Amino acid sequence: MNFREVLDNFGRDIGLNITAVRAYAKQLFISLKHLKECGVLHCDIKPGNVLVNKAKNYLKFRDFGISMFARKNEITPYLVSRFYRAPEVIIGLPYDHPMDIWSVGCSLYELYSGKVPFPGRSNNDMLRLHMELKGPFPKKMLRKGAFADQHFDQVQHFHATEEDLVTKRSVKRLLLNIKQKSISTIVPGSYSEDRKMLADFKDLLERTLVLDPDKRITVSQALTHPFILGQNKRH
Repeated sequence: MNFREVLDNFGRDIGLNITAVRAYAKQLFISLKHLKECGVLHCDIKPGNVLVNKAKNYLKFRDFGISMFARKNEITPYLVSRFYRAPEVIIGLPYDHPMDIWSVGCSLYELYSGKVPFPGRSNNDMLRLHMELKGPFPKKMLRKGAFADQHFDQVQHFHATEEDLVTKRSVKRLLLNIKQKSISTIVPGSYSEDRKMLADFKDLLERTLVLDPDKRITVSQALTHPFILGQNKRH
């Protein structure tokens, strides 16, 4: 059984309880630690590629078909399944282990909520959704990104690609003010959940879903994060 089937059977549209998410999060980051020690990028982490045993207390990654060794890989805008694709991949920056961290962050949100955090219809739409949650991209990313000019103009304003309702052709529309949400908005929690655990989970999501891969939480940092270690660990 994979995470997708676990969600379909036990958390369709509502997700799993936060205690289960914490247990799975720890195992996911331990798995990422092993991959990093081997110098391997999974390149397609998503709920469908995480297997769990019958007792649902042990997991492992599957489908290493597009996995590769880290460093000096070919830049491509379509690596990783779209909903879990890190922004540096879309923009055309060199990618490394932070790419898999982003995918784990997306997967953890989906495990908790039962919903995909960034259900974009295209790479362009994915960037719009990324900015809705995390704000504008750092200018250095846009300056260095090989594909940034497909989505941003010379002054780094974002152009959304949409379908004209009459001609059905793709048109670009300048978006100057993208209305922002926050992690707290998409992870409201419930009254029955431990407030500290929920706050720690939100903080972990904030740190895994950082637009700049150089500032994203590392595997080592994630494994010592309060959400992973439990309630008694304080910032």
